[in-house]
Order: sequence, then C-alpha cells, then structure tokens
Amino acid sequence: MTKGSTVEATATAPDMSGRARASEKEIARRALRHDLAVTSFWRILGYVVVLSFWEYASGTLMDENLLPSPTRVLETFGDIWDSGDMPGAFQATLTRIAVGFTLAFFVGAGVGVLMQNRWFAAFFKDAVLIGVTTPGLIWALITAIIFGNRTAGPLIAITLTTFALVTVNVAEGIKSLPKDLIDMSRAFQVGVVKRNRQIVIPHLAPFIFTGVRYGFSIAWKVTVLTEVFASSSGIGFEMRTASQLFALDEFLTWILAFYVLALFLEKVVLEQIERRFFGWRSTIGGVR
Repeated sequence: MTKGSTVEATATAPDMSGRARASEKEIARRALRHDLAVTSFWRILGYVVVLSFWEYASGTLMDENLLPSPTRVLETFGDIWDSGDMPGAFQATLTRIAVGFTLAFFVGAGVGVLMQNRWFAAFFKDAVLIGVTTPGLIWALITAIIFGNRTAGPLIAITLTTFALVTVNVAEGIKSLPKDLIDMSRAFQVGVVKRNRQIVIPHLAPFIFTGVRYGFSIAWKVTVLTEVFASSSGIGFEMRTASQLFALDEFLTWILAFYVLALFLEKVVLEQIERRFFGWRSTIGGVR
C-alpha cells in the first residue's frame, strides 16, 4: 500500500463513521415518526367509533332528550359560548385550581422537606397517609358543610386532597439525593446556590413533576365537586344548574368543556413545560 492510499483511507474513516451515525439517527427518527403515526391513528379511530355509536344511539336506542347526540352537544356548546357564560365559568374554576393547588404544592413541599427529620416524620406520617388515601369527595363534602359557598371551601378541599402527593414525591426525592456528588461538591468548596442549582434541583425535578401532574389531575376533580355541592360560579355550578333543569344537552356540554380544558392544560401546557425542562434526555438518547 502506498503512502497516498494510506492517507486517503485515514481521511475517509471519520467520514464513514459520521455517515453511519447520521444514518442511525435518521432510522431512529423514522421509527419514532412511524410509532407516532400509528398511535395517533388508533387514538383518532377510538374517538370516531365512540362518537359514531353515540350519534347512532341518540334517537335510535334512547330518546334524544335522555341522550343528546354529539351534534346537538356541539350546537349547545356554541350557544353557551356565544352567551358569554363559558369564559366566566372557566375563569372561576381555573382561579380556584391555581390558588388551591399552589397552596397545596408549597404545603406539600414544606412537609416533604421537614419529614427528613425523624421527629417531624413521625408527626406528619399519619396525616400524609390520610391525605393520600382519603377520596376527594370526602373533603369536598366536609368543606361544603363547614364553609358553604364561601371562597375558602374549595381552596381547603384542594389543599387537603393534593398536598400529600407532593409530600410523598418530594420526600422520596430528597432521600435518594446523590450523597457522593454532594460530598464532592462540598470538598471542592462549591457554593450552596450553585450546588442546589446543578445537583439538587435537577435531581428533584422528576419527583416534583410527578407530584404536580398527579396532584393537578386530582385538583381538577375536587374543584368541580366543591362547585357542584356549594358554589355560585364555575363549571361545577353550571353542571348542577343544568342537571336541576334536566337540560342534558347543556350538562353534557359542560362536561365536554371540562374535558377539553383539562386535556389542553395537561397535554399542551404541562407536557410542553416538562419537555422543555427535560430536553437533555432526548439529546443523551441520540434522537433530537
């Protein structure tokens, strides 16, 4: 082999390895897009099947007044939106959820931190267990009886129902902190702020996001329950009014509005925040 051919082979080796890595990434992207397309197809098909059967059953298997069709529900949705009642109901419900779950988050995170001490762990253990196991319906009824339709009722019900979920996740995250990295950062005299920003917070983030997502999903249900039992505004109040008037088309419309807003906040808001915060995972995995 001549000297020129040796140099040429050495020069082309990195190019070949780079092309191989690029082709592997492209194959991974294609597989990911294919899986996404298949999943989306079956997901949409599920909606089509359910809505088609619903449309057929309304007026055929059941009276349309007892089971309004999807088209009638959509028409009622437009009428309620045009009347201006729906934005006000959304605002009232979202305000209760935002304030109540913010209180629950800070209470739950604070209790989770305190439970690292064995005395506080014994003090809060049964309270956290009660909070995890007690259905939200119980707290909604209790607060409705005590506070009536006052503002404090839904906020306290949300806090009592969801704080324990945040507490459990924060406590478990703190227990599993990498002690070796923390000790090494202290040995190299890394500041507290930098240590928390680069070690503690990234480690606790998955636990916190898990607690937030589970707690938020339950906060939705508890908020609507408290509005059904004792409230003069919000989505739950509108559901109660429609059921008392036996207006099932309006009742189903408010349920539809509740689902749409819940899915929007879950899939668009929370998932986008989580994807941006944990974007480094896709980089490490090799698919971006």
